[in-house]
Amino acid sequence: MGFGTYEMEGEEAYNAVRWALEAGYRHIDSAEWYYNEKECGRAIKDFCAATGTPREAIFFTTKLMHNNGYAAAKAAVRKSLKECDLGYIDLYLIHGPIGGPQKRADSWKAAVEAKAEGIVRSIGVSNYGVRHLQEMVDAGVELPVLNQIDLHPFMTRTDIVNFCKKYNIALEAWAPLVRGMRFRHPKIVELAQKYKKEPAHVLLRYSLQKGFIPLPKSSSKARIESNLQVYDFELTEQEMAELDALDEYLVTDWDPTNTP
Repeated sequence: MGFGTYEMEGEEAYNAVRWALEAGYRHIDSAEWYYNEKECGRAIKDFCAATGTPREAIFFTTKLMHNNGYAAAKAAVRKSLKECDLGYIDLYLIHGPIGGPQKRADSWKAAVEAKAEGIVRSIGVSNYGVRHLQEMVDAGVELPVLNQIDLHPFMTRTDIVNFCKKYNIALEAWAPLVRGMRFRHPKIVELAQKYKKEPAHVLLRYSLQKGFIPLPKSSSKARIESNLQVYDFELTEQEMAELDALDEYLVTDWDPTNTP
């Protein structure tokens, strides 16, 4: 399980990442668009220095904001590396497919080259729909290791999930808690009561059992710690199927997966 930092800036981002690392998270998700790469990097460095934890034990993700051409993408990778100041980036994602086929291809070429240079270790995409992934397959390019999309019981995206499984592309859920929008849904409440857990725990457990990498986000120290309490219970196959049946194509933030 990773830790998301969307809509956190400045000291709020620093404190949240520091608390997350102290609680046991080792995967921190940032982005050029979040304007917090520097704070995330500082929190990671300070935590490592204070605890003797090696940099290699922390997995840091960041993302390219815009598909503005090859040169712009090349510059953006280096800017993100300088901002986080972690020596290298574990996972670099193209944040979205907006811009058209050529701009996507240009961004991806820059990402592939950054990986070859060693400044990023792995490369992937975010918010890519089947058409965008198929475009990459058809082009014969190196495929992304991961697609980070909006995934939860109310947005199951079976087409994208099945495509990614076919090509061994891992799936990461950027809003596994549905941004709190369905905490009071009867099925979520029922399961939370059954297992004596919070609604958030049910949603995170669903994500983990689907084989996704959930990225819960919180700026509350108590909630950051609580969100890790999901390894002492398991949903049944029937309950997982009931949660899958809640799909309503609920967009919690943005959805560019069908953009040309």
